Amino acid sequence: MTHPAASVAGVTKQFGATAALDGVDFDVRPGEIHAIVGENGAGKSTLIRILGGVHRPDRGAILVDGRRCHFASPHDAIAAGIVTIPQELRLVPALSIAENIALGDLPVRWLGPIALVDRVRMRDAARAVLADLDVMLDPDRRVGALGFAERQLVAIAKALHRKCRVFVLDEPTAALEKREIERLFCVLAGMKARGTAIIYISHRLDEVVDIADRCTVLRDGRVAAVSARGAFDVNDLVSAMTGRAAEEVITAPVPSGDVLLEASPDNVSTVRLHAREAIGMTGLLGSGADRMLRRLFGAANEPIAVETRNHKKHRIRHPADAIAAGIGMVPGERALGLVMNQSVRDNILLPNLRSFARLGVIDRQAGDAIVAELMELIDIRPRRPGLEVRALSGGNQQKVILAKWLARRIPVLLLDEPTQGIDVAAKAQIHTLIRDFVTRGGSALINSSDLGELARLCDCVLAVRQGRIAATLDRVGGLDEPKLRAAIGG
Repeated sequence: MTHPAASVAGVTKQFGATAALDGVDFDVRPGEIHAIVGENGAGKSTLIRILGGVHRPDRGAILVDGRRCHFASPHDAIAAGIVTIPQELRLVPALSIAENIALGDLPVRWLGPIALVDRVRMRDAARAVLADLDVMLDPDRRVGALGFAERQLVAIAKALHRKCRVFVLDEPTAALEKREIERLFCVLAGMKARGTAIIYISHRLDEVVDIADRCTVLRDGRVAAVSARGAFDVNDLVSAMTGRAAEEVITAPVPSGDVLLEASPDNVSTVRLHAREAIGMTGLLGSGADRMLRRLFGAANEPIAVETRNHKKHRIRHPADAIAAGIGMVPGERALGLVMNQSVRDNILLPNLRSFARLGVIDRQAGDAIVAELMELIDIRPRRPGLEVRALSGGNQQKVILAKWLARRIPVLLLDEPTQGIDVAAKAQIHTLIRDFVTRGGSALINSSDLGELARLCDCVLAVRQGRIAATLDRVGGLDEPKLRAAIGG
């Protein structure tokens, strides 16, 4: 009898009063892609952290090839053949692509008794694994100079470089566009054919339906359903995850108002953001759409002149300049928009301290009142303002970033991949919050690789190619995913 490549039996994990996992059974077989889905907080991350040696279960067993294992650290899991690509990438920005891929397994050559890093072999190995992914990146390029999607590909290449029995991917396609996703799926198909067991976690349920041989649904720390390929669709998964049928929110257009921001993020085209208007921005990987957003927020080391309401002119050189001009940003990487070891309360109040200062002293009562109001308004869970923000799920962390700008009553919001890596229910909530912000008179510029999201959410969409705005599509001329894909060259 062939044992599962990896499994857990009766695993329970408690964090304080919260049961993250409660008697969970799960296994993945050699040559199988087994997806895990569930809402944020359902227990997905805890389960893979237990398999990856980050957490130890309170009760239950971990088995690899039928043998019981005890992982004291991620190193133990890697030694057992379980390699995980987490949602938060573990790369060293100051090192090159080749150095990051080889880190922990550096090739050496001997010069007498002295061991030296064999940089030729290191680069050759990096080129080989990047070629498997069909990624054309210079192995000597510094990782810190890459965009998020490129860094994610490097993290995948690093995992592929290790010989693994079980390959765990947590939201691997969140920042990738269609061609990169197809490329990754081809790589996974090859690994599957060679007998590698693959655990695949994604909030993109259509991907799960397409790629998974089996799917386990977690809800409130328990297994809600296990289904084989062909026995489930997106609606089945949503129903099992949430306990209710899927609902689609239809965005109704509202009349736009005054110009709140005017700028030329590509130094050629002029972009005008009006009150009560959501504008989308999208392009293929490397198109420069995300850089345009960062430039408007003063985070791209490239100053830009902008004009805000009442023709007031500003020169944006740093994020502080943008905030002073009434511009807030929700970055694609949540860790860049939050102080992870600080509380929800402190994160919300951080850019608003002057608003709550009286004679140089922070009015804690007023601050606590606005934090409580915002946590209730946008449904940040749990309702514990003193909780460190890193303890929240991804969707709730995203809400905290939005809350800090709502507390400041910022008129213009820049959002980079605002629903990346969050579940279907949280995504609907974020969409509602964005539309509420716009309806109340704000303006949102949203960069997203999810073309369907932009078509549903935005009044018009800017298609970006090679660092330039190549086309503008609006609802009058028709706004749907096929037209957007054609506009960006996808």
